[in-house]
Amino acid sequence: MSATLETVRSRSFAFILGSRSGGNTETLARYAAEGLPPDVTGSWLNLGDLSLPLHPAGPVPCGTEKLLLDATLDSTDIVVASPLHWYSVSASTKLYLDYWARWLGLPDVDFRERMRGKSLWAVTAYARGEAADAEPLTGMLRRTADYLGMEWRGALLARAHRAGDIEADPAALGRAAAFFDLPR
Repeated sequence: MSATLETVRSRSFAFILGSRSGGNTETLARYAAEGLPPDVTGSWLNLGDLSLPLHPAGPVPCGTEKLLLDATLDSTDIVVASPLHWYSVSASTKLYLDYWARWLGLPDVDFRERMRGKSLWAVTAYARGEAADAEPLTGMLRRTADYLGMEWRGALLARAHRAGDIEADPAALGRAAAFFDLPR
């Protein structure tokens, strides 16, 4: 094989759910995931099911922190699926992102270098207001991607107030089906 040929890297998505299990945000993310090509792998981690301490216990990631670190580093694409809470991500999502700052400073992790070139996506359901109200959320994630040399791939936004509302919105489900614009 010629050294000038670029190796095609298969895609692996980490869906980080900062929403209520089975809520509108998760449902929207799952509809979007159905549109991925069949050769794309993915993992789903619901932050509400994981116990992530406010402050890490020691200098080496272990337990839930290690699980999240590995899922983050082992993926090519990270999807932050969080409902809009006070114009930003949910508290559990914010805590997960706070750990990114910790991982940047850990020796032997090379977090910044290993994040460079990955894709960052967002999926968000909001109960009230307009899509523009999600700008602080999307802006934070876009700036995070820029800071780490990642590719910001955009946000899938949909309005849904009560549980199950998203499934009654064919326009939102149509946007979800086409959100991950990967070649098939």
